[in-house]
Amino acid sequence: MTESRDNPMVDRRHHVRSPLMRESLLDKQVMASTETPVVRMLPDCHVIKVGGRSIIDGGKPSTYPLVEAIGAALTTNKLIIGTGGGIRSRHVFSIGIDLGLPAGVLAQLAIADALGNAHMLGTLLAPYGVVAIPPEIFGHLLPLFIQAAPGVVFNGDPPFSLWEHPPALGRIPPHRSDAGAYLLAECFGCATMTLIKDVDGLYDRDPKEHPNARFIDEITVAELRERKLPTLPFDRALLDLLERARLVTCVQIINGLEPDRLERALRGEHVGTLLRKDDAS
Repeated sequence: MTESRDNPMVDRRHHVRSPLMRESLLDKQVMASTETPVVRMLPDCHVIKVGGRSIIDGGKPSTYPLVEAIGAALTTNKLIIGTGGGIRSRHVFSIGIDLGLPAGVLAQLAIADALGNAHMLGTLLAPYGVVAIPPEIFGHLLPLFIQAAPGVVFNGDPPFSLWEHPPALGRIPPHRSDAGAYLLAECFGCATMTLIKDVDGLYDRDPKEHPNARFIDEITVAELRERKLPTLPFDRALLDLLERARLVTCVQIINGLEPDRLERALRGEHVGTLLRKDDAS
């Protein structure tokens, strides 16, 4: 601010102009105006989520063949590999719920279980050059690591921790490793997102309990909501996330007990169940 006879106060401060500087970020029209294209940070990478209970908890018979398939896929693909906590997370949930612990504390405990599986899977994949990245640096240094190594392993649970969203029913944290792996794929704009389970994909009923359950090879989020299936082979929170997707609008669920399907899924082949955003082509 300078003062003169003709203009007593001249404001020489530089103001950074922004379309949002005088707007409420809660205004619906303002929010709608931010619907712009999103940058894909890692468009050539593929995210796969290896089930803890469905694959790793099975030990050598289920894990070793998949490790070999992942190793083969790494020769032509950059992979970001998420893991779940498996049976240990379920044990911790049981104790925590009995003790009256809130969902946020349960979410924090689940992170440790998924991290343990990430280290085990990372050890098995180390001969292929895969590294397990510590959670505290994973998000910031992921582009660096993925340039230096053919693949990385991380614990799939999102780091909501104590800030986990309260579930609509019960106290089990809604955002677990399936949701966390998908959130990473969506944020970095990865090429594909694959959930590796111990079933061929989605069924109208649990095929392990109902041998005559019908297989669903492709479905949209809206169609799946209409069916109101009693159980799903993935986190229900994934439906909410996929419904709002900008970049990764399709998730494929495949059977990891048939590991040859992995490389085919990475090539874009339909080898499981395709779950799509409603307006995805």
